[in-house]
Amino acid sequence: MSKIKDLNLWERGEKKIYWAKIHMPVLNSLDEEYSVKKPFLNKTIGMCIHLEAKTACLALAFKRGGARVVCCGSNPLSTQDDVVASLVKEGIEVFAWRGETEDEYKENLREVLRFEPDLLIDDGFDLTTTLLKEFPHLKEKVLGVGEETTTGVMRARALWEEKGLPFPVIAVNNARVKFLFDNRYGTGESVLSSFMRNTNLLVASKTFVVSGFGWVGRGLAHKLQGMKAKVIITEVDPIKVLEAVMEGFEVMPMEDAVKLGDVFITATGNCKVIREEHFLSMKDGAILGNAGHFNVEIDMKALEKIARDKREVRENITEYLLPNGRKIYVIAEGRLLNLAGGDGHPVEIMDLSFALQYLVMLWLNSEGKNLSKSVLDVPKEIERKVAEIKLRSMGVKWDLLTEEQEKYLKSWEV
Repeated sequence: MSKIKDLNLWERGEKKIYWAKIHMPVLNSLDEEYSVKKPFLNKTIGMCIHLEAKTACLALAFKRGGARVVCCGSNPLSTQDDVVASLVKEGIEVFAWRGETEDEYKENLREVLRFEPDLLIDDGFDLTTTLLKEFPHLKEKVLGVGEETTTGVMRARALWEEKGLPFPVIAVNNARVKFLFDNRYGTGESVLSSFMRNTNLLVASKTFVVSGFGWVGRGLAHKLQGMKAKVIITEVDPIKVLEAVMEGFEVMPMEDAVKLGDVFITATGNCKVIREEHFLSMKDGAILGNAGHFNVEIDMKALEKIARDKREVRENITEYLLPNGRKIYVIAEGRLLNLAGGDGHPVEIMDLSFALQYLVMLWLNSEGKNLSKSVLDVPKEIERKVAEIKLRSMGVKWDLLTEEQEKYLKSWEV
């Protein structure tokens, strides 16, 4: 049933998965406990996610927990073909390969939904919206969705406010144990690592323009600062602008930043952050990358339209010749820089995020039909459980409240 590029790649993928697994103590702890209990028996979990070694560990944990697991990729360039081959070898259905066309990407979403999943894990909300538009008969069957990304949560809230939701969507991204670590440390480190891998260029001394000062943008900005880059922030939220200024960054509008930047990385979740007029004002040799979810932050359609010529000058890097004679370079077609052009977040970071997703699926599996049909936060006890398992795996001890302190915190009297 699966549709992948080449099953013969499975041995190489197996090695990647093994390496990731031995560095994921939190997910391994849950896997060990629930592979015996089989809480997902007779349930199908549909996953639309970046298919690489760490997500493979999550998919395999669900399978050992009794689930039938069906996967597709959430980005046409982030699928690792050797990893998906290994998953298929292990009995997981996969519809994904690196380099899918837009039509193939959409069809693979449909392929997952044809298995009529009970639970969904989404990374950008495309799987969920496809279900609602094209498979409405599944609305009553689905127990809930765990949404992994900032962009996906935004889309879920917009849908909820406009039309309502037929099942609960859990904002996994909004959990502290996710965004404080995954968005900030994970993206910051993986984007920087991918930039260096794909360009083989020096970070120190270059002027980087980071668009957006949310958790992703600030994580990246601090990593760049630590690597001795000059960092300029562009941002639309005055409170975040104030934060960036207080943290020592230079802030200016994009129309000014484009004249100074050597490298531009978008991290806003919005569209057309870098547009036609910006391309034409950039320095010769400027490099562009995107750390936001979709490939809309850099207006690639406008760039394709105005470019006099384009060519691939290095794997994952395209050179565009502008009408003014200058050349600019785009990494990974303007798609997610750290995944389309790298391995994604560090393993230890995704251990936290995927342990969170595992526990959210357990919660939805048992309580989904009783939950509000809206966008819900992850329960604090789930977050706390993930943090505690992680700390114990690191050998870290921490203070606990005394009975007197707990009573004091709940009392209105001093």
